[in-house]
Amino acid sequence: MPRIHLIVGPVAAGKSTFALALSRQHRAVRLNLDEWMAQLFSPDRPDEGVMAWYIERTARCIEQIWRLTTSLIEAGTDVILEIGLIQRRDRERLYKRVSAGGYELTVHVLDAPRDLRRERVQQRNQEQGATFSMVVPEHIFELASDMWEPLEEDECSGRDVHFMFTDT
Repeated sequence: MPRIHLIVGPVAAGKSTFALALSRQHRAVRLNLDEWMAQLFSPDRPDEGVMAWYIERTARCIEQIWRLTTSLIEAGTDVILEIGLIQRRDRERLYKRVSAGGYELTVHVLDAPRDLRRERVQQRNQEQGATFSMVVPEHIFELASDMWEPLEEDECSGRDVHFMFTDT
């Protein structure tokens, strides 16, 4: 049965690198929110009111990504979702959708020490390599890192959850 692979973790934990490898391993379609946001909306980003602008567009992208996900799953293709969900309430919404659709789900949780993640963001911003979608300013890195809610035991209960922590 086709499976949804949800990749979660704080900024620069290695999610995109892991998702790329996982997509090759499972011959799965990888859907990355940052890529959608950068392609569809970056040219139109306002100078003021960025958070409200970003939140609205993120929600629209996630809705469209979900529609595409269900189509791919129903066509027999595994899907890798790399769509943020750094807060539990957002993950819970996805879990409900997955359950309602009767889909198989594996959650991959990646993490790394904050100092290492900060270094990775700075390097990625400079090199703009394979996993680069957009520049992440330091204040956004700090904000997103503070918002990250690690999965607790009760969130993992009854789910196929895999943890990966890197310190290099």
